[in-house]
Amino acid sequence: MAPSHEQITGAIDRVTFHAEDTGFAILKVRTQNRSEPVTVLCNAPAVNPGEKIDARGAWVDVPEYGRQFKAASVEIAPPGSVEGIERFLGSGLIHGIGPTYARKLVDKFGENIFDIIDHSSKRLEEIGGIGKKRRIEIKSSWEKQKAIRGIMVFLYEHGVGTARALRIYKTYGENAVEILRSNPYQLAKDIHGIGFKTADAIARTLGIAKESPERAAAGVHHLLQTASDQGHCALPESELLAQAAELLESGEEIPRAALDSLLVSGELIRKENSSFIPHPSSFIYLPELLHAEKTVAEKIRGLADAAPSYPPIEIDKALEWSREKTGIELGESQARAVTEALRNRALIITGGPGVGKTTILNVILRILTAKKINPVLCAPTGRAAKRLSESTGRDAFTIHRLLEYQPATGFGRNEDRPLVGDLFVMDETSMVDIVLMHHFLKALPEDAHLLLVGDTDQLPSVGPGNLLRDLIASETVTTVRLTDIFRQNADSRIVQVAHEINHGHIPDLTPPPALKTENLKLETSQRDFHFIARDTPERIAETITHLVRERLPEKFGLDPLHDIQVLTPMHRNSLGTVALNQRLQAALNPENEIKFEIERFGVTFRAGDKVLQLRNNYEKDVFNGDIGVITGIDTDPVKVHVRFDGGRTAEYEPGELDELQLAYAITIHKSQGSEFPAVIVPVSTQHYIMLQRNLLYTAITRGKRLVILVGDSKALELAIRNAETTKRYSGLLSRLQP
Repeated sequence: MAPSHEQITGAIDRVTFHAEDTGFAILKVRTQNRSEPVTVLCNAPAVNPGEKIDARGAWVDVPEYGRQFKAASVEIAPPGSVEGIERFLGSGLIHGIGPTYARKLVDKFGENIFDIIDHSSKRLEEIGGIGKKRRIEIKSSWEKQKAIRGIMVFLYEHGVGTARALRIYKTYGENAVEILRSNPYQLAKDIHGIGFKTADAIARTLGIAKESPERAAAGVHHLLQTASDQGHCALPESELLAQAAELLESGEEIPRAALDSLLVSGELIRKENSSFIPHPSSFIYLPELLHAEKTVAEKIRGLADAAPSYPPIEIDKALEWSREKTGIELGESQARAVTEALRNRALIITGGPGVGKTTILNVILRILTAKKINPVLCAPTGRAAKRLSESTGRDAFTIHRLLEYQPATGFGRNEDRPLVGDLFVMDETSMVDIVLMHHFLKALPEDAHLLLVGDTDQLPSVGPGNLLRDLIASETVTTVRLTDIFRQNADSRIVQVAHEINHGHIPDLTPPPALKTENLKLETSQRDFHFIARDTPERIAETITHLVRERLPEKFGLDPLHDIQVLTPMHRNSLGTVALNQRLQAALNPENEIKFEIERFGVTFRAGDKVLQLRNNYEKDVFNGDIGVITGIDTDPVKVHVRFDGGRTAEYEPGELDELQLAYAITIHKSQGSEFPAVIVPVSTQHYIMLQRNLLYTAITRGKRLVILVGDSKALELAIRNAETTKRYSGLLSRLQP
C-alpha cells in the first residue's frame, strides 16, 4: 500500500547536511505537535537554522535511521517566531552576529529585527557592543546573503546547481538575477566553472529558442574562448563552424549567420587566407588575441633591431673581472651567452637543466650592475619568482605584480605609465602566453633591454600561443642555445636522464645493486633518479602511496607535505590527480572525529590538507600554482584558512573553494616554474593520450634532489619516442618574420 501524502510545517532546528551543487538536504525540523525534531529529506537551494519550512511528501522507514519525512516539495520562508529568528541570526550566516548578539537583537527588536536591518540599521548601535564598524558589517553581510539567496533560488528553479552562487554574486553584484534573466549566456563568458551547456540549460527554461541568434552567437564565442584555454590564438573558420554546428545541434547555416553577425559587430575578426598559419582556411580571432599577436611582434622586432645603450664595456676584461670576483670559469657556450647579452638589446637564453643558465645570469647581472645598470627580474608564477630571487640574491616579482595588476582596473603599468629599469629579465619564459607578454612589452620603457630565459623543450604556456618557441624559430631575436651540461651538474642522474629523454634516448633503468624495488629499500642515495617497475595502475598507486607516506620520509628525512610532490599527466583515471589525491589524503590526513571537514565541488577539505591555488586571486594575494596547507576551518561562519609558501595566509568562503584543489598530486602542467626536493611520477599506458616526451621531460626537471618514476617501462618508452606536440594555431611566427 503506497504511503499517503502529508504536510508538515515547522522551523528548521539544524541543517545536518546540505549539498549546494544538488540542493539535497537533511534537516532536523521542530513542529508544534511533536516534542522531538523530525528528520526531513528534501531538495532546496538554500536552508538555514531558524527558517520556516512547509514540506509536502510522505513518511518512510529507513532501517539505519528510523522514520523520516521524504519531501516531494518544500517552501522555505524567513523565520516567523522569535525563537526561529534568534536561531537564524545566531547561525553564523550574518557576519558580525553570533549567538550572543542574536539574543540581544531579538530581545531588543523582536520580530521587527529584519525590518530594522533593512531600513533602520543605525538603530543596531543601540545594542551595547555594536558600533559603527560592526553595524556596517552586519548590514553588508545581510544584503549579500539576500542577494546570494536570490541567485540560488533562481538557479535552482532553472535546474542548475547552486554551488557557484557566491561566484556569480561577486561578479555581478545585486543585479545578478536581472543579468541572468536578460542574458544567461553571459555566465559562460564570465564565471569560471560554468560552461555553455549550463548557461544553455537556463536559457531553455527561460524560453530562449534553440534556433535563436543569441544562442548561436554565444556558442560560437564559447568555442573560441575554449580554444584559447587550450592554447590557440585563433581557429580555422571551417573548423569553428563544424564545431559550432555540433555544439548547437543544428545545421551549419545557423552558426554561419551568427559568425557573420559577430564579424560585423567587431566581436570577432576574420583573417582571410592566413598563410602565416599552414592551413587552407581563413582564421577567426577574438580581437584581444589578434591585437596581442600584432603588438608582441611589433615590440620584439623593434627591440631586436635596436642597438644596446649600455655604457662602453670591454667584454673580455669584464669576463676576466667576473672570473676573479667569483672564481667561476665559464665554458665556451656560457661565455658566448654573456657576450651576446652585452652586445644585444634583446637576447634569448635557452637550455635544459644543468647547463648553467643561473650562473650566466648572475655573471651578466654582476657585470651590468657594476656599470650602474638597473636590472628588474620577473617570472610568471610566485614560485618561479621566488626561485629566481634565491638564485640571484635580488628581488624578483611575478609579472602580474610587476605590472601592478588589479582585478577592477587591469594592469597599472602600460605605455602611458611604463616600468622603471634598464634591463628586464624574464625567467621561465616558456610559461608566458601571448596576452601576458603583450602587456609586459607595452610597459617596457623606451630604452629598455630585454633578456628572456627559459627552456623551449618544456611544455608551452597554459594560456594561448607558443611564445618562446615562435620567438626562437623566427630568428628575429639573437638566441643562445645551451647544450653542454655544466660540470657541477655532470654527476646528477636527474640532469643526465632529462637530457637523454629530451634527445629521444631511453635512459638506463637498471637499479643499482642496493636498490631493492620490491620492498622499496632505497639505500643507495648516490643516484638521484630511480625507476620502479610496476605492471598495473593499482600497484603503481600503492607504491606511490608507500613511498610518500613511509619510505622517503624514513630513508631521506623528507616531509610528505612540503618535500615530496607527486606529478601526474592527467586529472582522470585511477592515476590522475583526483584519485591519487583521495588516496594520499586518506594515507596522510585521514578523517577523524575531531577534525572538521567541508565538502565542496566534489572535494573534501580537512585541516592539514595540502592544497593548490588554481587561478590568480589578486584580492587574496595568491596566484595560480601556489601551494599551501589548510591551517584551520572555522564553523561559525564556515571559512577555510590556508597558509601558502612564504607565510602568506588567505581565507576562503565555501563558495570560493573551487579556487582550490588537493595538492598531494598535481598535474605536470601545474608544476611548471616550480622545483621540489623530491618528485614521484606515475608512468602508465592508462595515460596513453598524454604520453609525450616534453611532458615527461618537464616532470623530471621539477625534481631537485630525487626523482622516482613508478610504472611500466613500455609506457616510458612510448612517451620518450613520442616527440609530437599538440598543434597550436598562432600567427606570431609569421608576424615576426620579414
